[in-house]
Amino acid sequence: MTEKKRVAILGSTGSIGTQTLEVIRQHSSEFIVEVLTAQNNADLLIQQALEFNPNAVVIGNESLYTTVKEALIPHDIKVYAGQKAIAQVVEMETIDVVLTALVGYSGLIPTIQAIKAGKQIALANKETLVVAGEIITALAKENRVNIYPVDSEHSAIFQCLVGEFQNPIEKIILTASGGPFRGKDRAYLESVTKAQALKHPNWDMGAKITIDSASMMNKGLEVIEAKWLFGLQTDQIEVIVHPQSIVHSLVQFEDGSLKAQLGLPDMRIPIQFALSFPDRLKSDFERFDFMQYPQLTFEQPDLKTFKNLQLAYDALAKGGNAPCILNAANEIAVASFLKDEVGFLEMSDLIEETLSKTEFILQPNLEDYVETDRRAREITEQLIKRKV
Repeated sequence: MTEKKRVAILGSTGSIGTQTLEVIRQHSSEFIVEVLTAQNNADLLIQQALEFNPNAVVIGNESLYTTVKEALIPHDIKVYAGQKAIAQVVEMETIDVVLTALVGYSGLIPTIQAIKAGKQIALANKETLVVAGEIITALAKENRVNIYPVDSEHSAIFQCLVGEFQNPIEKIILTASGGPFRGKDRAYLESVTKAQALKHPNWDMGAKITIDSASMMNKGLEVIEAKWLFGLQTDQIEVIVHPQSIVHSLVQFEDGSLKAQLGLPDMRIPIQFALSFPDRLKSDFERFDFMQYPQLTFEQPDLKTFKNLQLAYDALAKGGNAPCILNAANEIAVASFLKDEVGFLEMSDLIEETLSKTEFILQPNLEDYVETDRRAREITEQLIKRKV
């Protein structure tokens, strides 16, 4: 009998984290939870720890440390607190794979530390590669670490490439649902509310990624992530809108053949594949039925109405720290939209202005990325204050 794979889940109380635990619950003979981390949701973290009995947990919000510690110490579970602890805990010798499901830029340093410690990575935090793709991919190569994508689109590309790694990619096609505002014009989007933006037609995700999906920034970030995951040029990455979210993405090879990965929109499938690769584990997830979807449709994205996708392509083409600026500005803009401080369309304007006002560095090191992130956030916040 093979040993169980020991998993650290960074961001275990979020959408991806809770679904990862569903997968592990279903395959307890294959996986064991070694570490759980959360930022603020102490109650759910405690509940998860009591069920899965990890070696250690980390609560990012240090003010909640005592609450978590008092609940778990009697159960012989180590408890730590703070952002530094999240970055350090991934180095534990007992961890085989680190699933990074942290939100946004916060995933960067823990992922770097995990790679340096030689841990395999199941990556659900696309911003890590958006911010510092060149550094991350070089580190992974140096430490002989595999990065298994968890995003449904990148998992689809990865699945299409299994058995094809010797064959050059002509292009990849990332599919986008179009979100809740597909087909709407700028006049309509002027007055949309966060409640409308949070109603995704197909996927159940956290607030930040749901807003990114509505604004098409999520797809822009995925374009940048795809460059680094699969070693592509900007013009090899195409986006097509596919409202049904059944075809998760496609690869076109040099002979003109297209391979696609299909399935119902269920994040547990790519999560499970990232954890179990190269094996496919049996699941009881709902199966796709063609008769329930007699028509699968595709259309061009509207880059003028949804400017974020074009801004992401432009940042990728420019290179350097431009994607880092884009990501930082977007995180601040989305947070402000969720607080009703800026309008839906204003998010793109803020990102565009921050890109023009933040110092561009062609060949940034890690310290440059950290400073770029800090400075871009500062500039975006200043722009918002002027608007409010």
